[in-house]
Amino acid sequence: MKSGREKPARKPTAREAALDILTRVEQEHAYSNLLLNQTLQKYRLDRLDAALATEIVYGTIQRLNTIDYFLDRFVKNGMAKLDPWVRNLLRLSFYQLYYLERIPAHAAVSEAVNIAKRKGHQGISGMVNAVLRNVVRQKERLVIPAGLNAVQRISLAHSHPEWMVSRWMEQYGEHGAEQICASNNAAPKVAVRVNTLKQKRDKMMETMRRAGLTVVPSRLAESGIVVESGGNMALTPWYANGDVSVQDESSMLVAEIVRPEPGSRVLDCCAAPGGKTAHMAELMNDDGEIWACDIHAHKEKLIRDQAKRLGLRCVKTLVSDAMDLPRHFPDHSFDYILLDAPCSGLGVIRRKPDVKWTKQEPDIVDISALQYGILSEVQRLLRPGGVLVYSTCTIEHEENRGLIERFLRQFDSFEPDASIERLIPAHVTKQCLIAPGMLQILPHQFQSDGFFIARLKRTTETE
Repeated sequence: MKSGREKPARKPTAREAALDILTRVEQEHAYSNLLLNQTLQKYRLDRLDAALATEIVYGTIQRLNTIDYFLDRFVKNGMAKLDPWVRNLLRLSFYQLYYLERIPAHAAVSEAVNIAKRKGHQGISGMVNAVLRNVVRQKERLVIPAGLNAVQRISLAHSHPEWMVSRWMEQYGEHGAEQICASNNAAPKVAVRVNTLKQKRDKMMETMRRAGLTVVPSRLAESGIVVESGGNMALTPWYANGDVSVQDESSMLVAEIVRPEPGSRVLDCCAAPGGKTAHMAELMNDDGEIWACDIHAHKEKLIRDQAKRLGLRCVKTLVSDAMDLPRHFPDHSFDYILLDAPCSGLGVIRRKPDVKWTKQEPDIVDISALQYGILSEVQRLLRPGGVLVYSTCTIEHEENRGLIERFLRQFDSFEPDASIERLIPAHVTKQCLIAPGMLQILPHQFQSDGFFIARLKRTTETE
């Protein structure tokens, strides 16, 4: 007979939460950032445990191939033969032992063994214990071997797939490729964009400093603030009241390069979740009309919610495939067009480390064809004298400069717009302008997302 008092459920640990996330990322190809938010809410971890789970998840994914390279020598039949949860338990434990100096080795090993006992059987927990104790004993000897070629060395030292390193060496040289890979493993900065319809950046920074935050002005974007300490800015009253939006500095540059005039008619072709749409509306003083379009119906709400939070009335939304936009609007009916194109995302690896392992080299060819197809269709909607801005959050030549140069050869009614140089800070132009009208920001240059932005102008009505 039961006593009537049920034993309270044991609260999961930070490492159990991390293991759940890592296993699902591997098996279900789920996005780690989305899964992390869901799992932290589900497990209701306190602030310190949530921070530890976050560090373990992102760090383990960031260093994945290096971790597997070292662990393989300790696992009898290799990592690939293990059950996914066991493989990920060893990975997250190795990450703590090898990369996190502040965590005592005995704590990482003990917790891993306890998890293995709860989830598996004695044989598994014994194997986990033996492997991790071996790692602790041999830690000083776990180094990248000498004699590797440059691609292999960078791939293992900074944990990127070899095909990616090879491509970046061709495009940016060995030193450039290594800088990019190293930067991709750094923690992303927190940045916010000030809603200039409500207040100036300097005033917002004063307010934030009085509240105890450490903030500095962005070196990239005139409306940007970098928050060096302050927590999740999306949970602040400033965000709720529409004073700021959370956005990377490189991303902010896109709307600042479009720079639509008040009273203009603007088309944002692939707009969700609406950050760049809202930024353009703010720059227009909410005067004019912006059509924010996205292929996904559920994402249209994200755009509308952004506009509502920020108090913007000039934003209109449309659910449509970007390729089909000429069916909805007449030719030459917009003053400005922004195509923030779907891309490989290889510029935002520091924010989404799983991109390194989910993308494959053939994906770049496929997505470049899609980008060119969309650009070729939407260009007809721009009036003569109008501005078309093409942007991506990738650093791949085939999706960026190469694609724009191909477009300019085919569509001779367009030309690069040299006025891009007066729209951005001089030090950004000096480092990032790669051709007339074209800007390429690499992750290590400003410790921001990798972005490409091209500003083109239509000169005639042909096409």
